[in-house]
Formats: sequence, C-alpha cells, structure tokens
Amino acid sequence: MTQIGGVTVTGPSQDGDLTARTPARRGSALLLSGSLGMGHDVMAEACGASLTRRGWTARTGDSLRMLGGRNGARGEKVFRGMLAVPGLYDAVHFSQMRTGGKLAGLIERTSSRYVVPALREELSTTPTDLVVSIFATGAAATSRVKDEFPGLVTAVFSTDCCVHRLWVHDNTDLYLVTSQTAARYVRRFAPNALVSVVPTPVRTPFYDPPSQEEARAELGIPGDAPCVLLMSGSWGLGPLVESAAALSGAGIYVLAVAGRNERLAARLTALAERQHKVIPFGFTDRIPALMAASDLVVTSSGDTCSEARVIGRDLLLLDVVPGHGRDNLQKELERGHAEVTNTDPVSLTRSALACLDRVKPPSHRVAIGPQAWEQAFDAALAQIGFGAHW
Repeated sequence: MTQIGGVTVTGPSQDGDLTARTPARRGSALLLSGSLGMGHDVMAEACGASLTRRGWTARTGDSLRMLGGRNGARGEKVFRGMLAVPGLYDAVHFSQMRTGGKLAGLIERTSSRYVVPALREELSTTPTDLVVSIFATGAAATSRVKDEFPGLVTAVFSTDCCVHRLWVHDNTDLYLVTSQTAARYVRRFAPNALVSVVPTPVRTPFYDPPSQEEARAELGIPGDAPCVLLMSGSWGLGPLVESAAALSGAGIYVLAVAGRNERLAARLTALAERQHKVIPFGFTDRIPALMAASDLVVTSSGDTCSEARVIGRDLLLLDVVPGHGRDNLQKELERGHAEVTNTDPVSLTRSALACLDRVKPPSHRVAIGPQAWEQAFDAALAQIGFGAHW
C-alpha cells in the first residue's frame, strides 16, 4: 500500500488468500470515501482489499479533501455544528435528505462545484475502470463526470438503512446496500436502479480474536468480573465520561475508547486515575481484543455493530447519532442481539446491568463469515461486467 498525491494505492495481493482471483486482465478502481468519522474509510478499505484480491489496483480518494482545503474543513465543521444543536440534523435529514428537498439539491450542487474538477483531473491522470462512491458527495460528482470517460463503470456503496437522496443519481450503474430496506429507498428515487444487497464487510482481525480469557489476562481483568466495551465512533459522541463513571461505580469494568477525540481521551484517563475499573484508550487498533474481553458492547449505531456480532457480543445501543444514525439504530435492533438505552448515566447503567444478566455467557458468534461478503461482491461485480474473466 502506497501514497500517491494523497490517494492511497493498493496493488495486487500476494498473500495466497483463498478468495484471490486471477482475472484475464487487471482493472483500476477509484474508491471515493469521506473523512467524516471512520465508517466510510473502513468500508473503502474493505472494498479495496476485495478488489486487490481479484488482481485490481485500488486507490482511495477523500471526497471532502476534493472540496479543497478550506472547503473540506468547513464541510466537517458544518456537520459537527449541526450535530451540536439538538434536533437540527434530524430536521435536515428527515425533511430534506430523505425526501430530496430543495436543501438537499443545494447541498449537492454546491459540493459538486468543487469536487467535480478535482475528480475530473484524477480520472484524466489515472485511467480508471471502476469508481465506487462510499460517500454521497463522491456519488454526486461521479454522476456528473461519467459521460466524459467512455467505458467508466460507476457504483455506490452505502451501509445506511435509509439511503437518502444525495446517494442516488442517474449515471450510477450499480448500488451496493446492506438491507432490503435500503434497496427500496434507492428505488424511491431511481425505480429502475440495479441494486445488490450484500453483507456488511468486516475487517479480517475480527474473525480471529483472542479468547475472552486471553484478552482479559492481558488487560488485568478478572475472569468472572462483568465487563463492557464503551465506545461511540471515532468522534466519541455522547456522555462517555459520565457513563464510564456510572458503570464502574456499579462494579463493572469499563473498557472506554475515545477514538480520535483527544479531549475525551484526556478526560477518560483522568477518570481512570480515580476509578480503577475504568481502562481508557484513545484511538486504537485493539478493538477486536477489547470486544473479546467484554461481555457487552455499548456503542452507537454503525459498522462497529457488525464487528461485534462477528466476535459474538451483544449490543447496547446509544441513541446519540441523529438523522441517519437513528435510521441505522432501528436496523441494528431488527437484526437482533441488541437493545437501546437512554444516554443519561442512570438509565444506561440500569440497561447495562440488565443486559449483562441476560447475555452471560457471551452469545455465539454470527455464523456468517468473510466468504459471504466475497461471494456477494463477486456476484455484484459480475452484474456490471466485471466477472472472473472480464
């Protein structure tokens, strides 16, 4: 994996994986992510790895960076600002984004004004067979430039339950979604769209975690002690410090992850000095081991839920992500092995204690394995002309 002009480039796999392919010719793919949190990047990484195993060269671009320095930072600032005002992002999402209102159209046109020139330059510089948009801004821009590049195939991959208007565009050849509900939301705006329902891909380390005994021994947690993993995305949304304090006060070991939120990490570290059942982490790649050590994962709705299910941990979901987060929370509850709680520390602790009583020992890991994603991805690629021998 290398970096070229700010774009991550991955070449063909040499690992001899059972899912490797030897196509008649190798393709070049551009994955358009967006640096709001980590969810989009994780899905881009999964798609890139799968394409690489098939002999492709895959590179990842950041749609927000394509807005330009100030505009990209401003886009993240605006989004964070909406989240900070109770009800504001809910109002925008449910009245505009999901319905395709005038504001949604304005957002699309404004972002495309900046992203389209950058994307045009990227595609002109590097011949590309396939663009997969994993961020709505990238999907809109790709639709606008596709006709300028004969033979270019375009796809959209969204793990949202209710795919909103900014994801759906006439020049998209294929939509990858993770539920039948999402497929129907795509067809709300594009009735004849080609849609493929696929499992949510999960990163390789989650399929081979340590045992609970091994993970706890490394962390110094007694084998018979109740333990939860507490996290809420890379931004650390919600009252995590107050929740960690309440949970540990009830006798629960708390593996508290701040993500990329440095201020939160400092507060959790300070709390751990007073309450020794709180074990704090900042941004870490040890999440598979932390899940393995826990009895229950307390988190917000998102791709972490699929990772927890692979390891075999029940979920207690924090209702802290408005808009599409509330849609996705509903989806996770329907998938099972999940409960939802209020975010005040007293309610959260009561819910966690009740869940811990019900889930001992931890639930069995989900039967689905990585092959399910690979097979579904194969079938989806074949629908747009990229079968094993294209």
